[in-house]
Amino acid sequence: MSFRVVRDSKFRHIYGQSAKRQECYDGIRITKSSWDSPFCVVNPKFLAIITEAAGGGSFIVIPIPQVGRIERDYPLISGHKGAVLDIAWCPFNDNVIASSSEDCTVKVWQIPEKWPLRLNIETPVVDLVMHQRRVGLIIWHPTANNILLSAGLRNALIVVTQRITLVICYSLHRHSKLATVEVALFDDHLVTRHLLLLRAN
Repeated sequence: MSFRVVRDSKFRHIYGQSAKRQECYDGIRITKSSWDSPFCVVNPKFLAIITEAAGGGSFIVIPIPQVGRIERDYPLISGHKGAVLDIAWCPFNDNVIASSSEDCTVKVWQIPEKWPLRLNIETPVVDLVMHQRRVGLIIWHPTANNILLSAGLRNALIVVTQRITLVICYSLHRHSKLATVEVALFDDHLVTRHLLLLRAN
């Protein structure tokens, strides 16, 4: 004699309901890049999405309450010469967003309070040109203001603050568990370099 046991669950007969079309963000041309990073980020005021663009990279910033169809001529943040690979909102200022791109740069943008404007934003507040290969990851420090880390494909991590830029070049030795880490501190005219050996686990 066989019988089937059905587990009791509070959520067994609960089904989700999709939002209405006028309550969604519609008409956005999302990027087709296969880079392994989130193509959208959100904060309490804005939603930012990396978009498909010809001849450069761009992303769109939409105020959270502005739902519905997005017009094709909606203003973009378009200052990169290559495809945008990652974007990140500053955790201390809801109007500041950073972007990294295939053009080896990291840019920091200031979104106006009365966004959207009529024209695209093409000039960043800060333009960081320190990587030699494309920059695939950027992240803000979660508890300290104005500290941004970027990671490029040349085994380079760059930490940028208001006064000091910390450049970390790391490389794993073949057939070894040692990693060479080169740290360069740029503080005005003072440059110090340290060569460290770290044991990898």
